[in-house]
Amino acid sequence: MREHEEKRTEAQEIDRRIAELMAPGEDAGRGKKREKGRSRARLLARWKRMSRRKKILAAAGILAVFVLAGRAAAGGEKAGVLVTVTPLAKKDIQEKLSLTGPVSGTDSVDVVSNIHAEITEMHVKEGDAVTKNQVLAVLDSTDLAREVEIARNTYELAVANKEEKDKEAALGYEKAVQDYQKASLDYSRNSQLFAAGDISQMDLEQSANALNDARRQMEGYRVENGRGVAEESYALQVENAAFELQKKQEELKNAQIKSSIDGTVVRVNSKVGQFADKVEDDKPMFSIENLEQLELEIKVSEYSIGKVQVGQKAVITADILDGASVEGKVVKISPTGEEKGGGSTERVIPTTIRIDGDKSRLIAGITAKAELLIREAKDTFCVPATAVFDRGDGPCIAVAENMRVRIIPVTLGVDGDVEVEVIPREGDVLTEGMQVITNPEPQTEDGTAVTIAAGGV
Repeated sequence: MREHEEKRTEAQEIDRRIAELMAPGEDAGRGKKREKGRSRARLLARWKRMSRRKKILAAAGILAVFVLAGRAAAGGEKAGVLVTVTPLAKKDIQEKLSLTGPVSGTDSVDVVSNIHAEITEMHVKEGDAVTKNQVLAVLDSTDLAREVEIARNTYELAVANKEEKDKEAALGYEKAVQDYQKASLDYSRNSQLFAAGDISQMDLEQSANALNDARRQMEGYRVENGRGVAEESYALQVENAAFELQKKQEELKNAQIKSSIDGTVVRVNSKVGQFADKVEDDKPMFSIENLEQLELEIKVSEYSIGKVQVGQKAVITADILDGASVEGKVVKISPTGEEKGGGSTERVIPTTIRIDGDKSRLIAGITAKAELLIREAKDTFCVPATAVFDRGDGPCIAVAENMRVRIIPVTLGVDGDVEVEVIPREGDVLTEGMQVITNPEPQTEDGTAVTIAAGGV
Protein backbone atom coordinates (compact mmCIF):
# COMPACT_ATOMS: atom_id res chain seq x y z
CA MET A 1 0.00 0.00 0.00
CA ARG A 2 2.91 2.33 0.82
CA GLU A 3 4.47 1.53 -2.54
CA HIS A 4 1.19 2.34 -4.27
CA GLU A 5 0.97 5.70 -2.44
CA GLU A 6 4.56 6.54 -3.44
CA LYS A 7 3.80 5.78 -7.09
CA ARG A 8 0.70 7.95 -6.98
CA THR A 9 2.70 10.81 -5.42
CA GLU A 10 5.35 10.37 -8.10
CA ALA A 11 2.69 10.55 -10.85
CA GLN A 12 1.14 13.68 -9.28
CA GLU A 13 4.58 15.34 -9.11
CA ILE A 14 5.19 14.51 -12.78
CA ASP A 15 1.80 16.03 -13.69
CA ARG A 16 2.70 19.20 -11.77
CA ARG A 17 6.15 19.51 -13.39
CA ILE A 18 4.73 18.98 -16.87
CA ALA A 19 1.98 21.57 -16.27
CA GLU A 20 4.63 24.08 -15.18
CA LEU A 21 6.77 23.34 -18.22
CA MET A 22 3.77 23.74 -20.51
CA ALA A 23 2.63 27.04 -18.95
CA PRO A 24 2.61 29.94 -21.52
CA GLY A 25 5.41 32.54 -21.25
CA GLU A 26 4.56 36.06 -20.17
CA ASP A 27 6.64 37.76 -22.90
CA ALA A 28 4.89 36.15 -25.89
CA GLY A 29 2.86 38.24 -28.33
CA ARG A 30 -0.92 38.10 -28.11
CA GLY A 31 -1.61 36.24 -31.36
CA LYS A 32 1.30 33.87 -30.92
CA LYS A 33 0.40 33.39 -27.26
CA ARG A 34 -3.23 32.56 -28.16
CA GLU A 35 -2.16 29.95 -30.75
CA LYS A 36 0.34 28.41 -28.32
CA GLY A 37 -2.39 28.37 -25.67
CA ARG A 38 -4.65 26.34 -27.91
CA SER A 39 -1.82 23.96 -28.76
CA ARG A 40 -0.93 23.55 -25.11
CA ALA A 41 -4.61 22.92 -24.28
CA ARG A 42 -4.70 20.10 -26.83
CA LEU A 43 -1.45 18.72 -25.48
CA LEU A 44 -2.69 18.87 -21.89
CA ALA A 45 -5.91 17.09 -22.89
CA ARG A 46 -3.87 14.39 -24.57
CA TRP A 47 -1.61 14.22 -21.50
CA LYS A 48 -4.58 13.55 -19.20
CA ARG A 49 -5.72 10.63 -21.35
CA MET A 50 -2.31 8.94 -21.18
CA SER A 51 -1.64 5.94 -18.95
CA ARG A 52 0.81 6.44 -16.07
CA ARG A 53 3.47 4.46 -17.94
CA LYS A 54 3.11 6.65 -21.02
CA LYS A 55 3.22 9.79 -18.86
CA ILE A 56 6.51 8.71 -17.29
CA LEU A 57 8.09 8.08 -20.69
CA ALA A 58 6.81 11.39 -22.05
CA ALA A 59 7.89 13.27 -18.94
CA ALA A 60 11.37 11.80 -19.13
CA GLY A 61 11.73 12.97 -22.71
CA ILE A 62 10.33 16.47 -22.05
CA LEU A 63 12.43 17.00 -18.93
CA ALA A 64 15.56 15.84 -20.78
CA VAL A 65 14.84 18.35 -23.56
CA PHE A 66 14.40 21.23 -21.15
CA VAL A 67 17.51 20.31 -19.15
CA LEU A 68 19.63 20.18 -22.28
CA ALA A 69 18.05 23.35 -23.63
CA GLY A 70 18.88 25.09 -20.37
CA ARG A 71 22.49 23.98 -20.64
CA ALA A 72 22.72 25.22 -24.19
CA ALA A 73 21.25 28.60 -23.21
CA ALA A 74 23.64 28.89 -20.29
CA GLY A 75 26.58 28.24 -22.59
CA GLY A 76 25.40 30.87 -25.06
CA GLU A 77 25.15 28.35 -27.90
CA LYS A 78 23.10 29.24 -30.97
CA ALA A 79 21.35 26.09 -32.12
CA GLY A 80 18.02 24.75 -33.32
CA VAL A 81 15.31 23.37 -31.09
CA LEU A 82 16.77 20.62 -28.97
CA VAL A 83 14.95 17.29 -29.56
CA THR A 84 15.30 13.64 -28.69
CA VAL A 85 14.83 11.07 -31.42
CA THR A 86 14.44 7.36 -31.89
CA PRO A 87 15.16 5.42 -35.09
CA LEU A 88 12.02 4.23 -36.87
CA ALA A 89 11.83 0.43 -36.94
CA LYS A 90 9.40 -2.32 -37.78
CA LYS A 91 8.16 -4.64 -35.05
CA ASP A 92 5.17 -6.63 -33.83
CA ILE A 93 2.57 -4.78 -31.76
CA GLN A 94 -0.55 -5.84 -29.89
CA GLU A 95 -3.52 -3.88 -28.54
CA LYS A 96 -4.89 -5.41 -25.36
CA LEU A 97 -7.75 -4.79 -22.96
CA SER A 98 -7.10 -5.70 -19.31
CA LEU A 99 -9.90 -5.96 -16.74
CA THR A 100 -10.34 -7.69 -13.37
CA GLY A 101 -13.28 -9.58 -11.95
CA PRO A 102 -14.34 -12.40 -9.61
CA VAL A 103 -13.79 -16.09 -10.38
CA SER A 104 -16.78 -18.40 -9.86
CA GLY A 105 -18.09 -21.81 -10.85
CA THR A 106 -20.16 -22.25 -14.01
CA ASP A 107 -23.16 -23.54 -12.06
CA SER A 108 -24.17 -22.69 -8.52
CA VAL A 109 -27.11 -23.08 -6.19
CA ASP A 110 -28.09 -21.78 -2.75
CA VAL A 111 -29.83 -24.51 -0.77
CA VAL A 112 -32.63 -23.16 1.45
CA SER A 113 -35.59 -24.61 3.35
CA ASN A 114 -38.95 -23.08 4.27
CA ILE A 115 -39.69 -25.84 6.76
CA HIS A 116 -39.74 -24.74 10.39
CA ALA A 117 -38.01 -27.82 11.76
CA GLU A 118 -34.83 -28.44 13.71
CA ILE A 119 -31.72 -29.76 11.96
CA THR A 120 -30.82 -33.13 13.46
CA GLU A 121 -28.05 -34.32 11.11
CA MET A 122 -25.37 -32.63 8.96
CA HIS A 123 -23.85 -34.90 6.32
CA VAL A 124 -21.40 -32.53 4.58
CA LYS A 125 -18.86 -29.81 5.34
CA GLU A 126 -17.23 -27.06 3.31
CA GLY A 127 -15.04 -28.42 0.53
CA ASP A 128 -16.95 -31.70 0.14
CA ALA A 129 -17.83 -32.81 -3.39
CA VAL A 130 -21.50 -33.73 -3.77
CA THR A 131 -23.71 -35.20 -6.46
CA LYS A 132 -27.22 -34.29 -7.53
CA ASN A 133 -29.89 -35.52 -5.02
CA GLN A 134 -27.26 -36.31 -2.37
CA VAL A 135 -28.55 -35.74 1.19
CA LEU A 136 -26.84 -32.76 2.81
CA ALA A 137 -28.77 -32.56 6.08
CA VAL A 138 -31.77 -34.13 7.84
CA LEU A 139 -34.53 -32.26 9.71
CA ASP A 140 -36.63 -33.44 12.66
CA SER A 141 -39.66 -35.04 10.95
CA THR A 142 -41.76 -35.86 14.05
CA ASP A 143 -44.18 -32.97 13.62
CA LEU A 144 -44.13 -33.32 9.86
CA ALA A 145 -45.15 -36.98 10.02
CA ARG A 146 -47.98 -36.08 12.40
CA GLU A 147 -49.17 -33.35 10.05
CA VAL A 148 -49.14 -35.83 7.17
CA GLU A 149 -51.39 -38.18 9.16
CA ILE A 150 -53.79 -35.38 9.99
CA ALA A 151 -53.91 -34.29 6.36
CA ARG A 152 -54.45 -37.87 5.22
CA ASN A 153 -57.36 -38.35 7.65
CA THR A 154 -58.91 -35.09 6.46
CA TYR A 155 -58.59 -36.20 2.88
CA GLU A 156 -60.06 -39.63 3.50
CA LEU A 157 -62.97 -38.09 5.43
CA ALA A 158 -63.67 -35.70 2.54
CA VAL A 159 -63.61 -38.59 0.07
CA ALA A 160 -65.96 -40.70 2.20
CA ASN A 161 -68.30 -37.77 2.69
CA LYS A 162 -68.45 -37.14 -1.06
CA GLU A 163 -69.05 -40.81 -1.79
CA GLU A 164 -71.97 -40.80 0.68
CA LYS A 165 -73.42 -37.69 -0.88
CA ASP A 166 -72.96 -39.18 -4.36
CA LYS A 167 -74.92 -42.24 -3.28
CA GLU A 168 -77.71 -40.13 -1.81
CA ALA A 169 -77.82 -37.98 -4.94
CA ALA A 170 -77.96 -41.02 -7.20
CA LEU A 171 -80.90 -42.53 -5.28
CA GLY A 172 -82.68 -39.18 -4.98
CA TYR A 173 -82.29 -38.47 -8.67
CA GLU A 174 -83.54 -41.94 -9.60
CA LYS A 175 -86.69 -41.46 -7.46
CA ALA A 176 -87.17 -37.93 -8.87
CA VAL A 177 -87.12 -39.32 -12.39
CA GLN A 178 -89.68 -41.96 -11.49
CA ASP A 179 -91.91 -39.35 -9.81
CA TYR A 180 -91.67 -37.13 -12.87
CA GLN A 181 -92.55 -39.99 -15.20
CA LYS A 182 -95.61 -40.88 -13.03
CA ALA A 183 -96.71 -37.22 -12.85
CA SER A 184 -96.34 -36.97 -16.62
CA LEU A 185 -98.60 -40.01 -17.16
CA ASP A 186 -101.18 -38.67 -14.68
CA TYR A 187 -101.31 -35.32 -16.45
CA SER A 188 -101.66 -36.99 -19.84
CA ARG A 189 -104.53 -39.18 -18.62
CA ASN A 190 -106.29 -36.26 -16.87
CA SER A 191 -106.02 -34.18 -19.99
CA GLN A 192 -107.99 -36.83 -21.87
CA LEU A 193 -110.56 -37.10 -19.06
CA PHE A 194 -110.99 -33.33 -18.96
CA ALA A 195 -111.55 -33.28 -22.70
CA ALA A 196 -114.27 -35.95 -22.26
CA GLY A 197 -115.86 -33.94 -19.43
CA ASP A 198 -115.16 -36.58 -16.84
CA ILE A 199 -113.03 -34.33 -14.51
CA SER A 200 -113.12 -30.70 -13.58
CA GLN A 201 -110.74 -27.89 -14.49
CA MET A 202 -109.40 -27.94 -10.92
CA ASP A 203 -108.47 -31.62 -11.19
CA LEU A 204 -106.58 -30.93 -14.41
CA GLU A 205 -104.71 -27.99 -12.85
CA GLN A 206 -103.74 -30.10 -9.84
CA SER A 207 -102.18 -32.74 -12.09
CA ALA A 208 -100.38 -30.00 -14.03
CA ASN A 209 -98.96 -28.55 -10.80
CA ALA A 210 -97.82 -32.01 -9.66
CA LEU A 211 -96.04 -32.47 -13.00
CA ASN A 212 -94.24 -29.12 -12.64
CA ASP A 213 -93.19 -29.95 -9.07
CA ALA A 214 -91.79 -33.30 -10.17
CA ARG A 215 -89.83 -31.63 -13.00
CA ARG A 216 -88.31 -29.04 -10.67
CA GLN A 217 -87.35 -31.79 -8.21
CA MET A 218 -85.65 -33.82 -10.93
CA GLU A 219 -83.86 -30.84 -12.43
CA GLY A 220 -82.51 -29.84 -9.00
CA TYR A 221 -79.95 -32.65 -9.07
CA ARG A 222 -76.43 -32.48 -10.56
CA VAL A 223 -76.20 -35.21 -13.17
CA GLU A 224 -73.11 -36.79 -14.71
CA ASN A 225 -73.43 -39.58 -17.26
CA GLY A 226 -77.14 -39.95 -16.43
CA ARG A 227 -76.46 -40.42 -12.72
CA GLY A 228 -77.09 -38.03 -9.88
CA VAL A 229 -73.95 -36.79 -8.06
CA ALA A 230 -73.22 -34.72 -4.96
CA GLU A 231 -73.01 -30.92 -5.03
CA GLU A 232 -69.76 -29.41 -6.39
CA SER A 233 -68.73 -28.20 -2.92
CA TYR A 234 -68.04 -31.78 -1.86
CA ALA A 235 -65.67 -32.28 -4.83
CA LEU A 236 -63.88 -29.03 -3.85
CA GLN A 237 -63.47 -30.29 -0.29
CA VAL A 238 -61.80 -33.43 -1.62
CA GLU A 239 -59.57 -31.39 -3.95
CA ASN A 240 -58.44 -29.05 -1.14
CA ALA A 241 -57.77 -31.95 1.20
CA ALA A 242 -55.75 -33.73 -1.51
CA PHE A 243 -53.67 -30.58 -2.08
CA GLU A 244 -52.97 -30.19 1.64
CA LEU A 245 -51.99 -33.85 1.92
CA GLN A 246 -49.63 -33.56 -1.04
CA LYS A 247 -48.04 -30.44 0.45
CA LYS A 248 -47.45 -32.13 3.81
CA GLN A 249 -46.04 -35.23 2.12
CA GLU A 250 -43.68 -32.98 0.14
CA GLU A 251 -42.56 -31.25 3.33
CA LEU A 252 -41.90 -34.62 4.93
CA LYS A 253 -39.91 -35.64 1.88
CA ASN A 254 -37.99 -32.34 2.05
CA ALA A 255 -36.98 -33.06 5.62
CA GLN A 256 -34.02 -34.57 3.84
CA ILE A 257 -32.15 -31.56 2.41
CA LYS A 258 -30.61 -32.53 -0.95
CA SER A 259 -28.33 -30.95 -3.53
CA SER A 260 -29.90 -30.10 -6.88
CA ILE A 261 -26.56 -30.13 -8.78
CA ASP A 262 -23.21 -31.86 -8.91
CA GLY A 263 -20.59 -29.63 -7.34
CA THR A 264 -18.59 -28.64 -4.27
CA VAL A 265 -19.94 -27.31 -0.98
CA VAL A 266 -18.36 -23.85 -0.74
CA ARG A 267 -20.38 -22.50 2.22
CA VAL A 268 -22.16 -24.10 5.20
CA ASN A 269 -24.23 -21.55 7.15
CA SER A 270 -26.29 -23.89 9.34
CA LYS A 271 -25.64 -26.41 12.09
CA VAL A 272 -27.33 -29.14 14.12
CA GLY A 273 -29.93 -27.72 16.50
CA GLN A 274 -30.72 -24.74 14.32
CA PHE A 275 -34.11 -24.33 12.61
CA ALA A 276 -33.83 -24.80 8.86
CA ASP A 277 -35.82 -21.67 8.01
CA LYS A 278 -34.04 -19.45 10.55
CA VAL A 279 -30.45 -19.34 9.31
CA GLU A 280 -28.49 -16.37 10.63
CA ASP A 281 -28.68 -13.20 8.43
CA ASP A 282 -31.10 -15.02 6.11
CA LYS A 283 -28.22 -16.86 4.47
CA PRO A 284 -28.78 -20.14 2.58
CA MET A 285 -28.17 -23.37 4.48
CA PHE A 286 -25.56 -24.39 1.89
CA SER A 287 -23.93 -22.83 -1.17
CA ILE A 288 -22.81 -25.28 -3.84
CA GLU A 289 -20.79 -24.52 -6.97
CA ASN A 290 -19.65 -26.59 -9.90
CA LEU A 291 -15.91 -25.95 -9.70
CA GLU A 292 -14.99 -28.39 -12.44
CA GLN A 293 -15.34 -25.45 -14.81
CA LEU A 294 -14.53 -21.89 -13.69
CA GLU A 295 -15.64 -18.58 -15.13
CA LEU A 296 -14.46 -14.99 -14.75
CA GLU A 297 -16.90 -12.10 -14.98
CA ILE A 298 -15.55 -8.74 -16.07
CA LYS A 299 -17.30 -5.40 -16.59
CA VAL A 300 -16.38 -3.93 -19.97
CA SER A 301 -16.81 -0.20 -20.54
CA GLU A 302 -19.41 0.85 -23.08
CA TYR A 303 -16.55 2.56 -24.93
CA SER A 304 -14.63 -0.71 -25.34
CA ILE A 305 -17.38 -3.34 -25.66
CA GLY A 306 -17.38 -2.98 -29.45
CA LYS A 307 -13.89 -4.50 -29.46
CA VAL A 308 -15.01 -7.60 -27.56
CA GLN A 309 -16.79 -10.57 -29.11
CA VAL A 310 -17.84 -14.09 -28.16
CA GLY A 311 -15.04 -16.58 -28.83
CA GLN A 312 -12.29 -14.03 -28.24
CA LYS A 313 -9.21 -15.47 -26.49
CA ALA A 314 -8.09 -14.22 -23.08
CA VAL A 315 -5.00 -14.66 -20.92
CA ILE A 316 -5.86 -14.85 -17.21
CA THR A 317 -3.51 -14.07 -14.36
CA ALA A 318 -3.92 -13.88 -10.58
CA ASP A 319 -1.71 -13.60 -7.50
CA ILE A 320 -2.46 -17.24 -6.68
CA LEU A 321 -0.83 -18.33 -9.97
CA ASP A 322 2.59 -16.97 -8.95
CA GLY A 323 3.35 -15.33 -12.28
CA ALA A 324 1.86 -18.13 -14.38
CA SER A 325 -1.26 -17.69 -16.52
CA VAL A 326 -4.14 -19.72 -17.88
CA GLU A 327 -6.13 -19.31 -21.06
CA GLY A 328 -9.80 -18.58 -21.50
CA LYS A 329 -12.31 -17.26 -23.99
CA VAL A 330 -15.34 -14.99 -23.99
CA VAL A 331 -18.51 -17.11 -23.85
CA LYS A 332 -21.19 -14.55 -23.03
CA ILE A 333 -21.76 -10.80 -23.39
CA SER A 334 -24.77 -9.39 -21.56
CA PRO A 335 -27.38 -7.85 -23.90
CA THR A 336 -27.80 -4.93 -21.49
CA GLY A 337 -25.48 -2.56 -19.67
CA GLU A 338 -25.52 -1.44 -16.07
CA GLU A 339 -24.27 1.49 -14.01
CA LYS A 340 -20.56 1.52 -13.30
CA GLY A 341 -21.17 3.06 -9.87
CA GLY A 342 -19.07 5.47 -7.88
CA GLY A 343 -21.00 8.44 -9.25
CA SER A 344 -19.85 7.75 -12.83
CA THR A 345 -22.29 8.13 -15.73
CA GLU A 346 -20.37 5.48 -17.68
CA ARG A 347 -22.14 2.20 -18.35
CA VAL A 348 -20.49 -1.22 -18.24
CA ILE A 349 -21.48 -4.53 -19.81
CA PRO A 350 -21.07 -7.80 -17.82
CA THR A 351 -18.98 -10.21 -19.87
CA THR A 352 -18.25 -13.85 -18.98
CA ILE A 353 -14.96 -15.59 -19.76
CA ARG A 354 -14.79 -19.39 -19.57
CA ILE A 355 -11.46 -20.50 -18.09
CA ASP A 356 -9.91 -23.35 -20.05
CA GLY A 357 -8.60 -26.36 -18.15
CA ASP A 358 -10.41 -27.82 -15.17
CA LYS A 359 -7.19 -28.34 -13.21
CA SER A 360 -5.93 -24.78 -13.07
CA ARG A 361 -4.72 -23.42 -9.75
CA LEU A 362 -7.43 -20.79 -9.77
CA ILE A 363 -10.17 -21.11 -7.15
CA ALA A 364 -13.64 -19.61 -6.92
CA GLY A 365 -14.08 -16.44 -4.92
CA ILE A 366 -10.79 -14.73 -5.80
CA THR A 367 -10.12 -11.81 -8.15
CA ALA A 368 -8.27 -12.43 -11.41
CA LYS A 369 -7.24 -10.29 -14.37
CA ALA A 370 -8.21 -11.07 -17.95
CA GLU A 371 -6.16 -9.69 -20.82
CA LEU A 372 -8.01 -9.72 -24.13
CA LEU A 373 -6.13 -9.42 -27.39
CA ILE A 374 -8.10 -6.80 -29.31
CA ARG A 375 -5.95 -6.72 -32.44
CA GLU A 376 -2.33 -7.05 -33.51
CA ALA A 377 -0.01 -6.23 -36.36
CA LYS A 378 3.17 -7.97 -37.48
CA ASP A 379 6.34 -6.35 -38.82
CA THR A 380 4.91 -2.84 -38.93
CA PHE A 381 6.23 0.63 -38.19
CA CYS A 382 5.76 1.64 -34.56
CA VAL A 383 6.62 4.84 -32.69
CA PRO A 384 6.29 5.93 -29.06
CA ALA A 385 2.77 7.19 -28.38
CA THR A 386 4.28 10.53 -27.36
CA ALA A 387 5.70 10.98 -30.87
CA VAL A 388 2.24 11.37 -32.39
CA PHE A 389 0.62 14.80 -32.42
CA ASP A 390 -2.26 16.51 -34.15
CA ARG A 391 -2.08 20.00 -35.64
CA GLY A 392 -5.81 20.01 -36.41
CA ASP A 393 -5.71 18.04 -39.67
CA GLY A 394 -5.16 14.55 -38.29
CA PRO A 395 -2.34 12.63 -36.60
CA CYS A 396 1.24 13.05 -37.77
CA ILE A 397 4.82 12.46 -36.68
CA ALA A 398 7.92 14.63 -37.01
CA VAL A 399 11.29 13.34 -38.19
CA ALA A 400 14.66 15.06 -38.10
CA GLU A 401 16.36 15.18 -41.52
CA ASN A 402 19.53 17.22 -42.11
CA MET A 403 18.92 19.00 -38.80
CA ARG A 404 15.47 20.11 -39.97
CA VAL A 405 11.94 18.98 -39.12
CA ARG A 406 9.82 17.13 -41.64
CA ILE A 407 6.16 16.51 -40.82
CA ILE A 408 4.71 13.20 -42.04
CA PRO A 409 0.90 12.72 -41.83
CA VAL A 410 0.00 9.19 -40.67
CA THR A 411 -2.94 6.96 -39.94
CA LEU A 412 -2.91 5.24 -36.55
CA GLY A 413 -3.28 1.48 -36.38
CA VAL A 414 -2.87 -0.87 -33.43
CA ASP A 415 -2.55 1.06 -30.16
CA GLY A 416 -0.13 -0.75 -27.83
CA ASP A 417 0.75 0.06 -24.25
CA VAL A 418 3.47 2.65 -24.93
CA GLU A 419 3.75 2.48 -28.72
CA VAL A 420 1.35 2.87 -31.61
CA GLU A 421 1.35 1.59 -35.18
CA VAL A 422 1.73 4.35 -37.78
CA ILE A 423 0.81 4.04 -41.46
CA PRO A 424 1.84 6.80 -43.89
CA ARG A 425 -0.96 8.54 -45.72
CA GLU A 426 -1.15 8.42 -49.49
CA GLY A 427 1.81 10.23 -51.04
CA ASP A 428 4.06 9.84 -48.00
CA VAL A 429 6.63 7.16 -47.24
CA LEU A 430 8.17 5.81 -44.05
CA THR A 431 11.55 4.13 -44.08
CA GLU A 432 13.45 2.28 -41.42
CA GLY A 433 16.06 4.34 -39.61
CA MET A 434 14.20 7.65 -39.87
CA GLN A 435 14.94 9.80 -36.82
CA VAL A 436 11.50 10.17 -35.21
CA ILE A 437 11.20 13.07 -32.75
CA THR A 438 9.83 11.49 -29.58
CA ASN A 439 8.21 14.58 -27.98
CA PRO A 440 7.33 17.14 -30.68
CA GLU A 441 5.49 20.34 -29.85
CA PRO A 442 1.98 20.49 -31.40
CA GLN A 443 2.96 23.70 -33.20
CA THR A 444 6.06 22.09 -34.75
CA GLU A 445 6.48 23.28 -38.36
CA ASP A 446 8.20 21.83 -41.41
CA GLY A 447 11.75 23.12 -41.80
CA THR A 448 12.27 24.09 -38.15
CA ALA A 449 15.93 23.80 -37.24
CA VAL A 450 16.66 21.19 -34.61
CA THR A 451 19.56 19.95 -32.56
CA ILE A 452 19.48 16.26 -31.66
CA ALA A 453 20.23 15.64 -27.99
CA ALA A 454 23.16 13.34 -27.40
CA GLY A 455 22.05 9.87 -26.29
CA GLY A 456 18.48 10.54 -27.51
CA VAL A 457 15.86 7.88 -27.05
